[in-house]
Amino acid sequence: MSNTVVTDPAQINDTRKAELLSSTVKHIDITSFDARPIIDGMAGMSFTARDLARATGIYNQMLADKDCTIFLVIAGSTSAGGCMDLYAELVRSNMVDGIIATGASIVDMDFFEGLGHKHYQALEIPDDNILRSLYIDRIYDTYIDEQQLQDCDHTIGEIANSLEPKAYSSRAFIREMGKYLVEHGKKDNSLVKLAYEHDVPIFCPAFVDSSAGFGLVKHQVDRMKAGQPYMVLDAIADFRELTDIKIAAGTTGLLMIGGGVPKNFVQDTVVCAEILGHDDVEMHKYAVQITVADVRDGACSSSTLKEAASWGKVDTTLEQMVFAEAGSVMPLLASDAYHRGHWQTRPKRGWAKLFA
Repeated sequence: MSNTVVTDPAQINDTRKAELLSSTVKHIDITSFDARPIIDGMAGMSFTARDLARATGIYNQMLADKDCTIFLVIAGSTSAGGCMDLYAELVRSNMVDGIIATGASIVDMDFFEGLGHKHYQALEIPDDNILRSLYIDRIYDTYIDEQQLQDCDHTIGEIANSLEPKAYSSRAFIREMGKYLVEHGKKDNSLVKLAYEHDVPIFCPAFVDSSAGFGLVKHQVDRMKAGQPYMVLDAIADFRELTDIKIAAGTTGLLMIGGGVPKNFVQDTVVCAEILGHDDVEMHKYAVQITVADVRDGACSSSTLKEAASWGKVDTTLEQMVFAEAGSVMPLLASDAYHRGHWQTRPKRGWAKLFA
């Protein structure tokens, strides 16, 4: 078998590629089923089932607490795997007030589909060199058309080219992405688009570690070659703006899928607020984390919420770790919370207006 990589898209075997990209990922609709009986039953069980039931209870407490600002924290590939509409519903139904995520979750997955592209189920997994020759990218058992992903890169570059050449936080740039989807998007159920429409700020502290990076690098290089100024991302502004929300919000809760940079970033706002002189800032009162990371290697993704208390970030009274693959348990948690209906009487915060 040849390991030669096809670099000319015209040489791609379109028939074979179409065969592999024949089954689209169908995103789950949490409004279409009621998980409350399942969660209630799990509460009487043990192991991960009971952990999930308690975590769901804590999330419902966040929603019922009229003073609580809720942050959705996303790392990993659950959006590509079928949870995209789930996260969108949380924004549409006023069940989260701010989002901190990896660039991949926001750009390569959600914005990508907002442009009209799809993710595909891998019904077979041939040699990955064959996938490369067909311009197919793989996330475990999910496929992405690389040519469509490059369209996403190009669109990010177009947005950058349209902006005033100055510094932007990732929140400010993602807001421009949402505005673009309102005008040019092909999917109503986009997290980026809905967040723009509902004034829910999205932060990506490692934004260029995604398809956005390629488009923004090209924007910068092209402008440099032309001797023109270019826009830049201000990571410090990200941290300052998110801390501003924490200070203004008071009581906060975290619903975290995965870990990594988004998890640490949102937890650190408590410490940052203290450094800025806000000694009375509350630790995050509520916290739920769903992860499969191993606690024994000391990584941030796996560090328990009780461990975070030692840093002064998370209160230990209402916290729960759930060690499970998030795509298999988030639909149950979110459906239960949706059908219990606490979101119907929550005040709408619109934290994006803080930076208008």
